[in-house]
Amino acid sequence: MQKQELGFCGPGLMGAPMIRHLLGAGHAVHVWNRSRAKADALVSDGAQVVDAPAALAQRADVVLLCVADGAAVEQTVFGEHGLLSGTGTGTGIRRVRRIVDHSSIAPELTRELAARAAALGVGWVDAPVSGGVAGAQAGTLAVMAGGEAEDVAAVAPILAAYSARVTHMGAAGAGQTTKLCNQAIVTATVAAIAEAVGLARRSGIDAAKLPEALAGGWADSTLLRTFVPRMTQAGLAPIGALKTFQKDVDTVAAAAQQTGTPMPVAGTVQQILRLGAAMGLDQADLSGFVDVLQTPRQG
Repeated sequence: MQKQELGFCGPGLMGAPMIRHLLGAGHAVHVWNRSRAKADALVSDGAQVVDAPAALAQRADVVLLCVADGAAVEQTVFGEHGLLSGTGTGTGIRRVRRIVDHSSIAPELTRELAARAAALGVGWVDAPVSGGVAGAQAGTLAVMAGGEAEDVAAVAPILAAYSARVTHMGAAGAGQTTKLCNQAIVTATVAAIAEAVGLARRSGIDAAKLPEALAGGWADSTLLRTFVPRMTQAGLAPIGALKTFQKDVDTVAAAAQQTGTPMPVAGTVQQILRLGAAMGLDQADLSGFVDVLQTPRQG
């Protein structure tokens, strides 16, 4: 495909390997991060670091975001020295024509931000991903996209550098709604795996053998094979913080309320995650469900 000059905001656990795939595909990538050290770490891979998001808007036709939450997205795009602020470092003419948001934020906020960008002549694609850090590193992420069909088609070849597929789900916000569906399934499943690990342990069997015992059965899954080792072994590198799950499940709950959708399982998961935060586990690995549920036996 045609090589492009791209901007990328947010080279974190997910963003950094995505940027490396873009560089590997031959794109020029200009990177910004609130804490500069994470951006500087990519210079040896060929990335060019800028001092503010506004500088990306002057250097790239497409800018991709992978930041923490809705407030961070809004600040990065419309805040002081933001992508579309009209201020910031440099005096060049704004080049950016499309923004691709890989962050997981509320659909309602996405629609609002997309409308504000459209008023400035900039297309918006909400493109949250699934596959975790391993998928980002392998370049096999699943991208669920919302936005105008023309904009999604235009950026799909770029996203192919680190994704196995891009599915256009509908208008702005549809990608984020699809990600909420994904997170409702993921968080409920990880909570169930934590319960199963607890039951196995208290029943005197080796919980670490559950993936082997259940392989090929209905309970077998990528999540089972990923999280049982993380719940039964120490010293594994974290793949994310439990607070990320809490943010997403809180957004699921808000969407359920807005749409009148009964989601009792998601509601229970939300309470488990709130308990985890109260226990000081919000920074724990995503497998921290098992620690929340390890209450002492009674009797």
